[in-house]
Amino acid sequence: MSAPKNTKYDFAAIEAKWRSHWLTEKTFKAVPDPNRPKYYLLEMFPYPSGRIHMGHVRNYTIGDVVARYKRMKGFNVIHPMGWDAFGLPAENAAIKHQTHPAKWTYENIEYMKKQLQRMGFSYDWDRELATCNDSYYRWEQLFFVKLFEKGLVYQRVTTVNWCEGCQTVLANEQVIDGLCWRCDRQVQPRKMNGWFFKITDYAEELLAGCDQLPGWPEKVLTMQRNWIGKSVGVEVEFPVEGLDRKLAIFTTRPDTIHGVTFMSLAPEHPWLAELAAGTGQEAEVAEFAERIIAAKKSQQPGEMEKEGVFTGRYCTNPFTGERVPIHVANFVLMDYGTGAVMAVPAHDQRDFEFAQKYNIPIKVVIQPAGRELLGPTLTEAYVEPGLLTASGAFSGLESEAAKAAIVAHAEQHGLGHGRINYRLHDWGISRQRYWGTPIPMIHCEKCGIRPVPEADLPVVLPKEVTLDPTGKSPLHAMASFYQVDCPTCGGLARRETDTMDTFVESSWYFARYCCPDLTTAPLDREAANYWLPVDQYIGGVEHAILHLLYARFFTKLLRDLGYLTIDEPFTNLLTQGMVIKDGAKMSKSKGNVVDPNDLIERYGADTVRLFSLFAAPPEKELEWSDQGVDGASRFLFRIYRFITNNLDAINAAATSVNPETLNDPGRALHRKVHQTIRKVGSDIETRFHFNTAISALMELTNLLFSLAGEEAKETIAPAVVREAVEAVLLLLSPMTPHLCEELWQATGHATPLGLHPWPGFDEKAATEDEIVVVIQVNGKVRGRLQTTPGAAAEPLQEQALADPHVRKFIEGKTVRKVIMVPDKLINIVVA
Repeated sequence: MSAPKNTKYDFAAIEAKWRSHWLTEKTFKAVPDPNRPKYYLLEMFPYPSGRIHMGHVRNYTIGDVVARYKRMKGFNVIHPMGWDAFGLPAENAAIKHQTHPAKWTYENIEYMKKQLQRMGFSYDWDRELATCNDSYYRWEQLFFVKLFEKGLVYQRVTTVNWCEGCQTVLANEQVIDGLCWRCDRQVQPRKMNGWFFKITDYAEELLAGCDQLPGWPEKVLTMQRNWIGKSVGVEVEFPVEGLDRKLAIFTTRPDTIHGVTFMSLAPEHPWLAELAAGTGQEAEVAEFAERIIAAKKSQQPGEMEKEGVFTGRYCTNPFTGERVPIHVANFVLMDYGTGAVMAVPAHDQRDFEFAQKYNIPIKVVIQPAGRELLGPTLTEAYVEPGLLTASGAFSGLESEAAKAAIVAHAEQHGLGHGRINYRLHDWGISRQRYWGTPIPMIHCEKCGIRPVPEADLPVVLPKEVTLDPTGKSPLHAMASFYQVDCPTCGGLARRETDTMDTFVESSWYFARYCCPDLTTAPLDREAANYWLPVDQYIGGVEHAILHLLYARFFTKLLRDLGYLTIDEPFTNLLTQGMVIKDGAKMSKSKGNVVDPNDLIERYGADTVRLFSLFAAPPEKELEWSDQGVDGASRFLFRIYRFITNNLDAINAAATSVNPETLNDPGRALHRKVHQTIRKVGSDIETRFHFNTAISALMELTNLLFSLAGEEAKETIAPAVVREAVEAVLLLLSPMTPHLCEELWQATGHATPLGLHPWPGFDEKAATEDEIVVVIQVNGKVRGRLQTTPGAAAEPLQEQALADPHVRKFIEGKTVRKVIMVPDKLINIVVA
């Protein structure tokens, strides 16, 4: 090949050229085609905060590689992008900068869109949507009305999670270790009227669906299963002495019910004052409850030392007739079960510690096989199954059999009933902030709650407002918004002033991408049936029990409303790791942020893409490395220089290779080409391990440069050089599309590279002429054999046993067996 020239890789001009071409030609526009298999690739859409960060770059680059690869594999790919545009950050930023959230949001969208386009992502921009646009949220309001009519939306007064910093209610899923998921302020309980989606009606289906998602990470599925929290047990009522009350408890261990020695109540239990009244314990109980409720604002119950107070009241165990003292305890949760727990200290560690602290009796009712437990001598609770003892007619039964028998007995004698309990609670979606979707409901003193008529939708969020610096919504005091006529009686009524949780918007956006311009309905069923479900979804694991659970729930709602036919929204899920620098997640507060714009200016988008793919597998954390970025840049420059320096020879070369005419270096390069095609395709298709795919491409280019570069010792056939160059460009194009398109065009191809099929490989060509088989003796390497691939086992064993390096380790010993791993390993076991 020719001598090197002074070739400049002008990445800025190249990237601008192809970016313009893709946008002008609408290269990535997706149109349903029943004659082609579809592939829906989607990354979680961004919040328009103002600038993309390296986490965005990594997430969207991963998705873009898959989208481009699938197009080359013949799929009809839809790859849309939009904006999760409502929410607190925009409102707070607007207040800070004394502007309107709409202005702030749309300016950010315009800027971030240009950043994404500059990265060369293959989006169908004709499908772009923003959730703050009334053309989007009008349909969300329609869903709300229809769900209200079906009884799946309701309003009630309840104790909610209130964030003073954000001036709004949070869903249970948005409270993390007692703190607000957005501002990290301590969350406080507050009684408020709010709107709820009945997600609990779908708890069992959501749980069962976890078993039908083999393409999801098990970690995410486990988190969802635990959040749904199904418990199978029995609810039993304990009559309260001196009151016409029965304390209902739920337990998953009915086999231990004969061992109850006290009852525990949550400090928030509504009967607490009534239970303590007239016992002399009123003041102590009230003080304790008040103190614990206050402490829970800054501390989780599991973190507290277990403590409690006797209420002065007893109840009766309906199975034994025994008097059971009722305590209020700091470890009992009001929002799980009934807020009252039967305590069996012999068989529950938490109850055991409490009983020891307050000298409460411990009664053993489950005995392990082969030994006898005695309450006074226990050092910890025995929580495993066993045989029942001191349990009346159920003594001698094994635990599981006893559970069923005791539940049946309770139901037969009116003592209780079998029940399934869930940790999951209904989704509270009322928010007391301005920048969100208005809830389309009207309150009339005469007619009660009425939905806004469908003909009057959307209820448009008014733009002419003045934001309160404290964050309080202006809608609550805006008569022009809330004063309306009742749609039923025509009288004066009040429109709802709360807005919806922004997770509602992100719970169905993937479906709206199928028909973003439809004005007569929320979804085009034919288009939705063609494109959905999403084949590959990509985003962070932090959304496991927020967005991902809500999206699954909303898909089932839309199915039951007749808009969709699918049960699950996302067939496969990839949760990418964070980008970290100096051992910590990139953040402004830590001063370790790397601006993608600066990198693009200095190195170009292709280099940034390549580094984000090569530094780590997608599911792992990516540790930032300036040297790694430099290395990615050098790699792309070497490719550009080699091809541009040798364009004449490459373009003049034959387009097919005759392996029979190749010399040894040519045959080695030809073999490496086909091995690399096989390796890269497998790494992308089966594992998304782009880092190892890039490594394989680096090996191929190194061999190409050494065999066909200016320092090559032998001349090889131009046709095999051309084959290698074309393979590099085709395989690398999903990762660095601008450079590859430019060089593909330069090497004489009229059809854009992105429309070219993915290359196939010849298995015979990819096969090594010779391979090395390792010889082990008792698992330790003692020699090596060179042989041909697929060599027969018996001759290989004979060669291994005769190898002089191996003989000295087996002489005088008996060969027990020989273990073979074809084409890789022979292990001789001796004694």
